[in-house]
Amino acid sequence: MEQNRFNQTSPSIGISVRLAESPEEIRAAQQLRYQVFAQELGADIQNEDGLDIDAYDAHCRHLLAFDTGTGEVIGCYRLLTAEGAAAVGAWYSASEFDLSPLADILPQTVELGRACIHPDYRNGGTVMLLWAGLVKFMRDAGLRFMTGCGSISTRDGGHEAAGLYQELQQKHLCPPEWRVRPLNPLNWPALTPKENPECPTLIKGYLKAGAWICGEPCVDEAFNCADVLILMDISRLNDRYLQRFIQSTPGTAAS
Repeated sequence: MEQNRFNQTSPSIGISVRLAESPEEIRAAQQLRYQVFAQELGADIQNEDGLDIDAYDAHCRHLLAFDTGTGEVIGCYRLLTAEGAAAVGAWYSASEFDLSPLADILPQTVELGRACIHPDYRNGGTVMLLWAGLVKFMRDAGLRFMTGCGSISTRDGGHEAAGLYQELQQKHLCPPEWRVRPLNPLNWPALTPKENPECPTLIKGYLKAGAWICGEPCVDEAFNCADVLILMDISRLNDRYLQRFIQSTPGTAAS
């Protein structure tokens, strides 16, 4: 039996969440990622097969959400631990940020990546199931911190990203010792920070649950966005509805 396998289901919305169990399921997630990031959001992903694939995939666990009626993969997270980062040679976010301030906590960390949900299933229920699965994975693996890039569109040239960072830094900056430096920062002299910027749903959800941002955004030109590095200590989750949901997560399923 594999200790990190689990299966949790929400009968009311017909969605189950578990770790990928086969290359075919991972391929389905890569196809979904291509549809969302390349076709919907315009990311520059060079792959004629209609898949979003990179060197990290082989060293990650893949947390998937399925439509229980059709079996279709309708949501995914890519999970990279310190062991996987060592195997591939680096954390994914190290391509965007100097992670040296986080060196002491990275062995206790899972890095989230390539999070996406099919447009027809973008609702609170799907997100909550994925988050509960994520925290279950972390608890089974003895991990305390989660990190990953939260993306803000730069289709307007970066003005909204600048405005949102200025707003978020007032309440959501991590402790000073964990702040990181972006390798490709916003071009601040050329920007007029947008007033009342819209916070992406995923970032908003992380912050509501008690996450921090670790400093200024990094521009990701291939994905038409600016990324802030998110950091969450799951021992300090402070959102009541999320806490209740996590506490009700089913146990590990055997195979």
